[in-house]
Amino acid sequence: MKYLDLKRINEAYDAEIRQAIDEVMQSGWYLKGEATRRFETNYAEYIGTRYCIGCGNGLDALTLILRAYIEMGLMKSGDEVIVPANTFIATVLAITDNHLVPVLVEPDPETLQIDDTLIEEAITPHTKAIMIVHLYGRCAYTSRIGDICRKYDLKLIEDNAQAHGCTFEGSRTGSLGDAAGHSFYPGKNLGALGDAGAVTTNDAQLTDVIRALGNYGSHKKYVHDYVGRNSRMDEFQAAILDVKLRNLDKVNLCRKEIASIYINKVENPLIHIPQSDRDCVWHIFPVFSSCRDCLQQYLHDQDVETQIHYPIPPHRQQCYAEWNERSLPVTERLSREELSLPCNQIIDNEEVERVVRLLNNFR
Repeated sequence: MKYLDLKRINEAYDAEIRQAIDEVMQSGWYLKGEATRRFETNYAEYIGTRYCIGCGNGLDALTLILRAYIEMGLMKSGDEVIVPANTFIATVLAITDNHLVPVLVEPDPETLQIDDTLIEEAITPHTKAIMIVHLYGRCAYTSRIGDICRKYDLKLIEDNAQAHGCTFEGSRTGSLGDAAGHSFYPGKNLGALGDAGAVTTNDAQLTDVIRALGNYGSHKKYVHDYVGRNSRMDEFQAAILDVKLRNLDKVNLCRKEIASIYINKVENPLIHIPQSDRDCVWHIFPVFSSCRDCLQQYLHDQDVETQIHYPIPPHRQQCYAEWNERSLPVTERLSREELSLPCNQIIDNEEVERVVRLLNNFR
């Protein structure tokens, strides 16, 4: 049983994707064309924002948001951005790439999201934003975080790379803050057949600056207002994503049904399933065990493939060697104990029930 069989997942869209690719081929227009405009319009409508800007990948989406705020005079080198310590490294890379300072805050061990009770004490006169990460497809936003942003006049940026379709009180993640970065890496719930990303926002000025920054800093050919970069979603990926967007809610429902089986039927004191969230879209279904490596090997021996997200947290990476001595015990424990179970739309109930039996028999 594969953890994620992308070939089988994409076969469900084969005819529609081939037609969409053929239409792009026949158009003769492969960048900044009608397919991208159509997907941007449809995705903005789906998320619930006025604007969507396609870009090269999810890391670029976050990097461009911060860079745009700097160009708009709202941030400067040395300013601080509060971010969860247990995120994938891309979130932190976007901050340091802009010469901003990540302030790492521990997660709540049950929600796995940034602990909103610890945020206020991390704020200094240099804090300009909170970047929340909807990790694993769970919503990281809380009313407390919204109140803190308003109280201290902070930008709220969402890393929505793993949570396409997740909601908070009826609104989708990606529409809850000032701006959001999205990744369409092939393994995501809404995945391209290559790299692609997007920014969603209701801010017209931010949209204008991000569009220019991702196009060599230019609004008009050969006229460059900013020192920009090349980060554009190509027409093929946009057309493919538009096909798959139509099925996203159905895909998420399948994942929720599988997650519900795990949550309700796994009963083993050696395996902990964190607090569940009915609005989670389960990009990743994580369990935690102090015997994680033995558990993974046991499942592997029974032909069940699993993954580990993320075994080395950002503050312990060599690229951030200056942080290596920091103590972030909750983040470190989660990185030692996390194991991701198969959870996607092509797994049938019989396969899930087998994994449950194996988990319950683990000793």
